Amino acid sequence: MKHPFLMAVLTFCVFSQYTFSQETVENPEKYTSKNKGKFYIFWGGNRESYSRSDIRFKGADYDFTIHDVAAHDKPKGWHCDYVNPLRMTIPQTNLRIGYFITDHYNISIGVDHMKYVMYNDRTVNYSGYYPNAGTYNENPTANELTLDEDFLTFEHTDGLNYVNTEFSRVDDISGIFRLPNTDKFQINITEGLGAGLLYPKTNTKLLGKERYDEFHIAGYGVSAKAGLNFTFFKYFFIQTELKGGYIEMNDIRTTSDSADKAEQHFWFLQRMISVGGIFRI
Repeated sequence: MKHPFLMAVLTFCVFSQYTFSQETVENPEKYTSKNKGKFYIFWGGNRESYSRSDIRFKGADYDFTIHDVAAHDKPKGWHCDYVNPLRMTIPQTNLRIGYFITDHYNISIGVDHMKYVMYNDRTVNYSGYYPNAGTYNENPTANELTLDEDFLTFEHTDGLNYVNTEFSRVDDISGIFRLPNTDKFQINITEGLGAGLLYPKTNTKLLGKERYDEFHIAGYGVSAKAGLNFTFFKYFFIQTELKGGYIEMNDIRTTSDSADKAEQHFWFLQRMISVGGIFRI
């Protein structure tokens, strides 16, 4: 004769196992609920704004500074070059590859290919000395100088390359919008800190010397960012970011003579939009 208590325990165990199995089938863990161990990569475009800066130029027979210089970026707009493999390094672009070390934190390396162009035909204050002073549209009485192309062209247009590492946090905020299935559509917020080197290709024509245009490690930068990530069907995303930072360039090559150099520092604000993928290997 079977014991009633034993039968009750067996019935409860069988029922509990069935219920748990049913819930597991009906509510499997979503791919987007965990990030640890995932890689991601994205590619996109950007626009920049820059603070004014003093730029000092030094050489064998000159040492002068132009003060409070303004600059702008060099956008290409919505253009097919962003996806043309033979021309995709020409526009202002962003490339980043990262890895999630936890569900919320990731580390990444990337290149922010920005462009910096000094405004020409503007009047600035200057100090110091250089050859043939008085022949470059100056006003010595007021220490003012018009930045015409005969005197100076100065730009980092291929480009102002910020090669950096970032440490970032990502949080799923889909619940705020009551999204029913994050494996179909998910919204994340991200923020992070970065630091790296500046590896510009500076285009310069100075005091009538031959135009110079070569890559060179010119300094360093630090940055902070915040952004929104929109993930579709688990593996694909669009990411928008605001990134601000400080750039210190104390070793800018300006001519083919290694004795000719420039230095400057400034703040930047970068707006970007990128497309990418996230996956496990």
